[in-house]
Amino acid sequence: MLDPALDSKRRAVLRDENLPDIDWVTPPDGAVTSTFRAPSGDLAVVSMGDPAHPRVVLVAGATGSKEDFHFIMPELVAAGFYVQSYDLAGQFESHAAGPWNLDPPRRDYDLELFVDDMVAFLRHGAAAASGAWAASEVPPVHLLGYSFAGVVAEVVVTSHPELVASLTLLGTPPDPGLSFAGVRRIGAFAGFASPGAAANLMRWGVVVNVLRVKPGRLKFVRDRFRLTRRDSHRDIMQIMMHAPDLEAQMAALELPKAVAVGEHDLWPLERHARFAEAIGASISVYRTGHSPCEDAPYELSGDLLALFAKAAE
Repeated sequence: MLDPALDSKRRAVLRDENLPDIDWVTPPDGAVTSTFRAPSGDLAVVSMGDPAHPRVVLVAGATGSKEDFHFIMPELVAAGFYVQSYDLAGQFESHAAGPWNLDPPRRDYDLELFVDDMVAFLRHGAAAASGAWAASEVPPVHLLGYSFAGVVAEVVVTSHPELVASLTLLGTPPDPGLSFAGVRRIGAFAGFASPGAAANLMRWGVVVNVLRVKPGRLKFVRDRFRLTRRDSHRDIMQIMMHAPDLEAQMAALELPKAVAVGEHDLWPLERHARFAEAIGASISVYRTGHSPCEDAPYELSGDLLALFAKAAE
């Protein structure tokens, strides 16, 4: 007789191997779109499930968006969670949010901007469907930061641990300082590239379909660039060239932590494994590249639910 957990994992892998090519613009059935007034401006939000249920917040990084979690959101909702995702300031449908909206205004998209936006959303975003700020305290949320959003999430969880019930870092740069130094093949040249050059290289790789994604996905990510602000993308590259070293603070946190990564990620697996051990996190590896949320969503969803159950204990 098969182990039920093993059988569930096999079913998830099989579903991932047979993912359809979808229209990524259309949200999952039952999802609600809205905006949230953050310190940097209006952030585009998608919410799904019953707001009375335990809350999960999924955040994509540079050039990503809430749509990257299309397949994951229904899985978590079906398991009894309220799931939300938003576009970072300057990215896709949050393109109107930026440092000029701050009080007082600032010139650049800096790390503080993204951190303050995330803190505000964790505290008040459950009311995003109505466009209002919640008046009362909200329970801690299960937070997933994907790629650069994981860097933001690390700052948030170490400065406001009361807001987070569990933390998942999905494809997050595993090294502090010059994050790109450990990237496969190009890491040796990372110190010589400007933030603008790094952003342009990343855009080029997506547009020419280096990762060979399906036609529907390729059309979406190309169209997404029409809204994503170049200065936001450039400034994020600048932040990632000076990533804060929070490993000791992360290790001291008692909440459940997980590192989730594709075996063909930008950074070698051994660097992710070192990082997971340093912060006291579990590590899950998927047969994908940098985007397990797109290419292995059902296997990733199962691992997220296991982490949430650990937090509930």
